[in-house]
Amino acid sequence: MEMLTIGAFSKASRLSPKALRLYDELELLRPARVDPETGYRYYAPEQLEQARLVAWLRRLGMPLAGIREVCALEPPAAAREIRAFWARTESETATRRDLAAFLVDHLSRTVPRDPGKPGTPGDPSEDTTMLELRYSALSDTGLVRPANQDTAYAGTRVLAVADGFGSGGAPASSAAVEALKFLDDEPLPAGSVLNLLEDAVQGATQAVQEVAGPTNEIGTTLTAMVWTGSQLALVHIGDSRAYLLRGGGLFRITHDHTMVQSMLDEGRLTPEEATAHPQRALLLRALTGGGSAPAPAPDIRLHNALAGDRYLLCSDGLSAVVPEATIRDTLAAASTPTEAAQALVGAANDSGGPDNVSCVVADLVNAESQ
Repeated sequence: MEMLTIGAFSKASRLSPKALRLYDELELLRPARVDPETGYRYYAPEQLEQARLVAWLRRLGMPLAGIREVCALEPPAAAREIRAFWARTESETATRRDLAAFLVDHLSRTVPRDPGKPGTPGDPSEDTTMLELRYSALSDTGLVRPANQDTAYAGTRVLAVADGFGSGGAPASSAAVEALKFLDDEPLPAGSVLNLLEDAVQGATQAVQEVAGPTNEIGTTLTAMVWTGSQLALVHIGDSRAYLLRGGGLFRITHDHTMVQSMLDEGRLTPEEATAHPQRALLLRALTGGGSAPAPAPDIRLHNALAGDRYLLCSDGLSAVVPEATIRDTLAAASTPTEAAQALVGAANDSGGPDNVSCVVADLVNAESQ
């Protein structure tokens, strides 16, 4: 069999000799033969396909450990793993994009301006619109469950829904929400809200662990938003959801942390198949009790808000049984958050009410017009 020298193989695969030596050391791409006297590496022509795959995956930004796993798989399984990696990358990129947009906006607002130039940012004469929240929270046991393990809360700055599970689900959901309520008590500078929210989430995690004890079979989802006066900070873990109604369109602004959602992301299920999947409620991430594994991290991001926005936070007791088109129409038709929350809970119960259902509806309004 004709062998390629490391130089020829490097040129053909577009991997540098340095990279090839590293991949050999990591057992990611071993040469076909190593000269026992000179230590010179030789590669077989059929190794080019794997080398090119490694090069492409590196350009994609996949870590070496992930590349090793992909290269060990059959092509269909490798394709699914690459699809899943890219879905995670896009989600992380969206979070960083939102943070970058926030920082640009925040720093632009704080740059000193010439007070002698009217109309520039920072000028006292600049017209600003003061926004505030109008909100309502409602939680219902539903028509099947014997007790309500959901917790819903709406305050001046904090909106939250938590869906508990296990024998201590109710106190777990309550503990998670209680840990966020202190954010209602004082003004929240937009520049530090993410740090404050991360601290609050750590407090919520500890509170749930204290309730649940050593088992991870007790826990809760948590979806919450914190109003800074100009933006909303979102924290999310589990399969409760947050929606935005803007301009007549309904947008889901959270991503379910469930096995079914991961299978959707990987292309292993269609949306139609997902709705009937027997494990559609199986969570991949939630706030749970103790264990040897580190606590999974919630999604935390900033969300730009506009006057006229209507937000919905809900447990899966609503989203699992009421179609999004019905949710959109109900939110659009209701004149107040209270009316919207009551109508949505009613819609869930009209659909059989198989689970506890909780809703928080909040409107962003011009404070000066109220």
